[in-house]
Amino acid sequence: MTVTLFDPIQLGDYHLKNRIFMAPMTRARTGPEGIPNELVATYYAQRASAGLIITEATAVHPRGHGWPGAPGIYTDQQQEGWAKVSKAVHAKGGRIFMQIWHMGRAVLRESIQGQQALAPSAIPAEGMLPNSEGVPTAFEIPEVMSISQIKEAVSAFADAARRAVDAGLDGVEIHAANNFLIDAFLRDGTNQRDDEYGGSIENRCKFLLEVVDAIIAKIGAGKVGIRFSPTNAMFGIKDTNPEALFTHAARQLTKRNLAYLHVLEPALDSGNSMVAGLPPVAPALRESYDGLMILNGSLNQETGQDVLSSNAADAVAFGTPYISNPDLVERYKNLIALTEPNPETFYGGGAEGYTDYAAKEVENA
Repeated sequence: MTVTLFDPIQLGDYHLKNRIFMAPMTRARTGPEGIPNELVATYYAQRASAGLIITEATAVHPRGHGWPGAPGIYTDQQQEGWAKVSKAVHAKGGRIFMQIWHMGRAVLRESIQGQQALAPSAIPAEGMLPNSEGVPTAFEIPEVMSISQIKEAVSAFADAARRAVDAGLDGVEIHAANNFLIDAFLRDGTNQRDDEYGGSIENRCKFLLEVVDAIIAKIGAGKVGIRFSPTNAMFGIKDTNPEALFTHAARQLTKRNLAYLHVLEPALDSGNSMVAGLPPVAPALRESYDGLMILNGSLNQETGQDVLSSNAADAVAFGTPYISNPDLVERYKNLIALTEPNPETFYGGGAEGYTDYAAKEVENA
């Protein structure tokens, strides 16, 4: 029998009501201290019919917290804010994992109290970010992380995971994608170390696996997911052999019995500027990873169903459609047209373009 988007699924420690997941999306509504408020709680609760909500990327350490308005999970106040979010989502019958990240080299100095960005090697990210005055600003050469700084980052990820679960969230997704710190350690275009964390694929995966193992020790494997983006080009990230790299990582993760592997890989013809023009790696990951796999990247209801029907993944994560369609599951189930989002309200602001998108009544379908 063909699996559908609306079928339940067991994910780690949890039985989920459908396979339509909400992908992590930065929305920048948590203010300068990164503390979620009632507005953020409302936003996520509105989308609780998703089989799983994966939150926006949430910083594990002040030095890896460089996106204005993005949340954190390294202070008591931030944890208290996230407790409001988890309570609101659970009251609506939803499940929610927190995506946790350290931005690594992709931050501006002013965002991290004037310190240098951290990275495996002294290679700056490509491109620019707007500074506090809105001026596009190039990334600087990052500081090469010492062994003690690497160990501190591992501990920060583990402590963040513990805080997330203590705040009532159901688990965490480790952000190992999109050029941020873990991804930068994985790729040979950004990691040119000559110590135990660089060189071979095995060495470049060492930081990732230390983070995974430290988090498992804190909260258990059934509450841990991980996200890869093998073929993207965000901020100049690259690798000479992404299929060999990520299939090796996937085999190591299989041994750890995680809740899931989440793969971000838009199709080459999707128009997504992050795509590096490389052949997809997701099919090889499907073969290499013996566990639940989520696929994300420019998918709609039809192509998402195709993913499940062809056994390319076990669940599908939708990003942009969830911004303007909090009732995405119901719209897909009842073939109700989707509301188009306003891109001008994607990052920052208040309720407009955030919590003011209305659900449709089923009888109007």
